[in-house]
Parts: sequence; C-alpha cells; structure tokens
Amino acid sequence: MKLAISGKGGVGKTTLAGVMARILDERGFRVLAIDADPDSNLGDAIGFSEEEMRCARPLSEMDDFIRERTGSTKGQYGTFFKLNPKVDDIPERFSLIKDNIKLVILGNITKGGGGCFCAENVLLKNLISYILIERDEYVIVDMEAGLEHLGRGTTEYIDSLIVVVEPGKRSIQTAKEIKRLAMDLGIKHLSIVGNKITDDEDIQLLKEHLDGFSYLGAIRYNENILKADKWGISPYDMDVNIRKEVAEIVDNLNRLRP
Repeated sequence: MKLAISGKGGVGKTTLAGVMARILDERGFRVLAIDADPDSNLGDAIGFSEEEMRCARPLSEMDDFIRERTGSTKGQYGTFFKLNPKVDDIPERFSLIKDNIKLVILGNITKGGGGCFCAENVLLKNLISYILIERDEYVIVDMEAGLEHLGRGTTEYIDSLIVVVEPGKRSIQTAKEIKRLAMDLGIKHLSIVGNKITDDEDIQLLKEHLDGFSYLGAIRYNENILKADKWGISPYDMDVNIRKEVAEIVDNLNRLRP
C-alpha cells in the first residue's frame, strides 16, 4: 500500500506517520518511510535515536551526489541536467534502518526560481515516482500541505492521501485546500484522520465539514504524545492508547483499499 500523509503544520501528521510505520513493522511488513516535509521529524516519531538522526543527511543537501546523478549543481536554474537520473539505489544506500523500517529523508524542495525546476527537485521527484510505482512494500510519505513532491504521473499509485485534521477552522480549511490540490493532481482516494480529539462532537464536526473524505478514525488528545515530542521519543513507545488508535486506522485503511 502506498500512502501520502498531509495536513496543516503542527497538526500531528508526523505522529501518525511514525506510529503507523511502527504498527506495520510490528505486524511483520516491510515499510519505506519518506520524510518529505522539511519541518517534520519523522525519524523521532518512528523511534530513531538522537545519535542516528545526527548522522542522517537530507538528500537535497548532498551537493556532490546531486551533481553526480543529474550533471548539474544544486540550486542552478536554466542549466542542462538529466531529467531521469538514476534513483533506484537510493532507498538502500541512504536510508536509516530500524527493524523492518527504512527511513529516507528528502529535505527541502526549492520553491523559488520560477517553478521548482532545478536539479535537486528533479532528483527528488524522480525518486518519489520510482518509490510509488516500483517498490513492493508499504510506503508512507510524510508530506507538507502543498503536495510539491507529487506529480501527475505518480498519483494513480497512491492508495490514499490521508489528511490529518484538528477540530478547528484553520485545520479544516487547510484540508479543503489539500483536497483541491489533490483533485488537480488526479488523486482519487482521500481520507481524514482526526487528531487532538476530545469528544464525539469533535469527530462529528470533522465529518460534517469534510464530507468528501473517507473517515479513518481519530487520535484522542493525549498528554503523553506531547511529552514524547518534548523528549524526542516515538509516541509508539510512550503510550499504549495511541498504538491502539493507529492500529484501528490501519485496519480501516485496509478495509477501504480499492
């Protein structure tokens, strides 16, 4: 199954992505987790140590590697470079590994220069395309709200775009904007997960305002999740309730799988 997870900044999508990876690992599945949000900390949410994360380097910052694969220097616009660089060895070569989970950190996609058309962006987008189309494992892509890493040729391989939503106006509005972007890209399967839920009224609010999405489940407001973030520990290792909640979300995903 290929999953992309998005949502407003700070809404809890990285928490969902990290715990989901651990649940799938616990069930014996191979997982390729892609950190495609420059501001996220997917490695922490999965449970990689501080020392392991210090050794990790985002692909977008590997200037020599970008030059080797594309024939162009990072950040240069208007130069000639390979549009289809070799990417199939990257998950094995540059991933952090924890049990059955591989983590690849993409880093920042440049938004300047009139349309993101530079060597590092082409490399990252080709990598995402390869992963979504060719890899035979669970793929979880932790994205920023803008969906910049996705292109039209790859979206048909996404089993679900999951939008994490808090019960509040700004978060709901962001989910609607993500839906608009997803429709433009041809993504057909949209789901929501409620986060920081305090009661059934919160869930009803999300369902009423986001009726174009499949509802997968909710993560209740939980002080232990805040503590896990503060201490750099995976919520999976901190609280049994979030494990149960995310396990139910995974089960619902499998039931809705097209």
